[in-house]
Amino acid sequence: MSVATAQDAYLARFERLLARRGATDPAWLTSVRRAAFDSFTRLGFPTTRDEEWRFTNVAPIADGTFAEAAEGPVTKAQLAPVLVKQLSCTRLVFVNGRFSPALSSYLALPAGAQVTSIAAVLASDPGLVDPYFTRCASFDRHAFTALNTALTEDGAFVYIPTGAVVQDPIHVLYFTTSTTPVVTHPRTIVVVGDDSQVKIVETYAGPAAETYFTNAVTEIVGGEHSLIEHYRVQRESFSAHHVSSTHIYLERAAVFSQQNVVLGGGIVRNDIGAVLDAEGIECTVNGLYLGNGRRLIDNHTAIVHARPHCVSHEIYRGMLDDHARGVFNGKIFVRPDAQKTDAKQTNQVLLLSDHATINTKPQLEIFADDVRCTHGATVGQLDEEALFYLRARGIGQAQARAMLIHAFASDIIDRVTIEPLREALESALLEQLPKEARG
Repeated sequence: MSVATAQDAYLARFERLLARRGATDPAWLTSVRRAAFDSFTRLGFPTTRDEEWRFTNVAPIADGTFAEAAEGPVTKAQLAPVLVKQLSCTRLVFVNGRFSPALSSYLALPAGAQVTSIAAVLASDPGLVDPYFTRCASFDRHAFTALNTALTEDGAFVYIPTGAVVQDPIHVLYFTTSTTPVVTHPRTIVVVGDDSQVKIVETYAGPAAETYFTNAVTEIVGGEHSLIEHYRVQRESFSAHHVSSTHIYLERAAVFSQQNVVLGGGIVRNDIGAVLDAEGIECTVNGLYLGNGRRLIDNHTAIVHARPHCVSHEIYRGMLDDHARGVFNGKIFVRPDAQKTDAKQTNQVLLLSDHATINTKPQLEIFADDVRCTHGATVGQLDEEALFYLRARGIGQAQARAMLIHAFASDIIDRVTIEPLREALESALLEQLPKEARG
């Protein structure tokens, strides 16, 4: 299928959606959808001629034939491999982009908190969604975000009111399964009020070897003095494609941390952006990605320091084997008013094969003069001196390599504060590490 034909197919899909939902969607949502699809039509799918996409060829997505995902019966047994054992949580499950009440479960929540689907809120109180839908996620320059905004029909809506503390994590699971290639456009909106606390686990998964395309957008708003832990886990099929954008907007003295773990997908592109728009904000954005075969994993991050006295920390670690390719582009912007900024960014990549490649580009753009900002990237293979040290103490070659590989990956996993999730990620990671590293 040509790109033009693919765009025509999305246009037909968009028109069907408007015809189906025109009588029930609020007027503001229909207007936003139209504007977003106009942007998608104007932008088209990105190509390697675009600077932000020059190492990531999305032709298999742009040229592919991905049908609308139909509702499909999924059992709890099918979900078991991607559920976190022993995790006490409120869980929202979406199958092929649609909320599944039968697979979801709830624990007690603070008064005023809402953890439900966007479709349910639009049906009952659309004014609650209006202030936050596209508040962070601009679609005028990003084709995939525009396409999601135009075609999304459901996703998670998490609203934590002022002063609320949610004791147990909230787990949002997007599960895609189909015998034919399909596309979903899940949307996640998280709103955390002033002085509130919450832990969010956002998981994307599907059966092995199935081909599909996930085009996801997440918007997170953190109020003053809020405390947000966000864990993003991508465990999709190696034959699937995953494009996502996560947009974070934080207010005064908010504390936000994210651990982004990428273990699946054939072509993967993650865009993560945070705006620190008040004083005293602390923002941590970390990531771990593991690629093998001929997979491509592209992580783009951007942290904007817009006000003084804010701190940001970023560590991204990658492990690439076989002919896998990785891309990392991390940007830190310090605006003129953002004096006393403290920002650190590190990208570290371990190449486990002579054929694996990484394109890394850490960037600083500083327009203030009283700041502390550092950035750097290291790319290499296993440390020969460390290997020699271990072998000199009687440890075999394979076991020594295994210990170093595992230690490199565990640095990010160990930052997960939810113990059952940390153990589940450790297990999933070990399954995908080279056989020699499994111990």
